[in-house]
Amino acid sequence: MGLVYTNLTLLNAADTYLNRRGEILKTDVRQTEVTMLVDSGAYMMAVNEETARKLGLEIVRIQNFELGNGETEEFNIVGPIEVHFENRTALCNAILLKGNTEMLLGAIPMEEMDVIIHPLKNKLMVNPEHPDMAQLKMK
Repeated sequence: MGLVYTNLTLLNAADTYLNRRGEILKTDVRQTEVTMLVDSGAYMMAVNEETARKLGLEIVRIQNFELGNGETEEFNIVGPIEVHFENRTALCNAILLKGNTEMLLGAIPMEEMDVIIHPLKNKLMVNPEHPDMAQLKMK
């Protein structure tokens, strides 16, 4: 299996909340279409500075991460982000990557959206066992 990329729509979840309350128009909700590397081995989603700026995301905290080489590095966490893929939605925060770095779709939003990586088609897809709505485990 090679690298898997997918197209997603990202929205500023604070804006969607204000829209639901009638405080801003739907056209004022900041959103962008992106292509991300699907990485089920990554814990969180990771967005670059360019995308965070387009969405107007705020830093919500600083988090330490252990890198592949064993070193520890601090990263800013931004959010909240509403993620849309086909008929699925997830709400999450994301690691902020420098510049225009390649972005990652990690395990947390993938689990929430109930999507799978199809190994033969080499693509992200809605879980065929639950085609109409995400089904999550509570155990």
